[in-house]
Amino acid sequence: MELIKVGEKTYYIKNPTNIGIYKIDKENVYIIDSGNDKDAGKKILKIVDEQGWKVKGIINTHSNADHIGGNKVIQDRTGCKILAHNIEKCFTENPILESSFLYGGYPFKDIRNKFLLAKESNAIELDGNLPEGLEYFMLKGHFFDMIGIKTSDNVYFLADSLFSEETITKYHLFFIYDVKEYLNTLDFLSTLKGNLYIPSHCEATCDIYSLIELNKNKIYEIAEKICGACKEEKTFEEILKYIFDEYNLIMNPNQYVLLGSTIKSYLSYLYEENKISYEFKDNRMLWKQSN
Repeated sequence: MELIKVGEKTYYIKNPTNIGIYKIDKENVYIIDSGNDKDAGKKILKIVDEQGWKVKGIINTHSNADHIGGNKVIQDRTGCKILAHNIEKCFTENPILESSFLYGGYPFKDIRNKFLLAKESNAIELDGNLPEGLEYFMLKGHFFDMIGIKTSDNVYFLADSLFSEETITKYHLFFIYDVKEYLNTLDFLSTLKGNLYIPSHCEATCDIYSLIELNKNKIYEIAEKICGACKEEKTFEEILKYIFDEYNLIMNPNQYVLLGSTIKSYLSYLYEENKISYEFKDNRMLWKQSN
């Protein structure tokens, strides 16, 4: 982990999930997200301690395990408060909800892992109670009530609203809860006028416009492929296999629930756009292109 200063009061820790840090005074800081597990939390605390700072609070952009995994160890050791918005607060306090939601039932043991199941932490509702110099804005689509954070240095922390070219080229699919809202968020991002943008899983950049288009084009591409798969009637499982085969992806339990849930979100989006329809035959739900 590397601490990088990007403004008078704004820093971030370069990490697989980038961590924001904002100084509210000479010795107290707020952290934006906390990494994927207790080890990430310990490393964050070590960096903070080396600077002579104290963690006053954590702001969780959303409740995916790789963003709240360090919450518990940091909160236990510092007594800091944790701020989370609306549904994200519920998931932060009850992390079993994430793997249960993704699977659609009680999660079997192979998906009760640190990638999908963080440790519980106590959170309070984020609602106008950010310290001076910070403001939040909605970034819906990737998860239920995901937020971004803008600092007084005009630095934008963009959570999982954008994915890197490397991720898109290698994996093609990335988790989306609501495709239409995700597209709306991409349009919103194009209106921002920041000095620096820090998505959670991308390099910090002064220009996000090409990245916005890359993410948007990939969503349209996947939607088109799913629609094409439905030229003939297919079950969800057949569509999932079709997309994995198209992109030469390998199935495993984590991918099955994350990307399976994503494909279902695409099906909902395409259905509501009147591109596909469904019917039940022989006790199977079958999807097909609309006439």
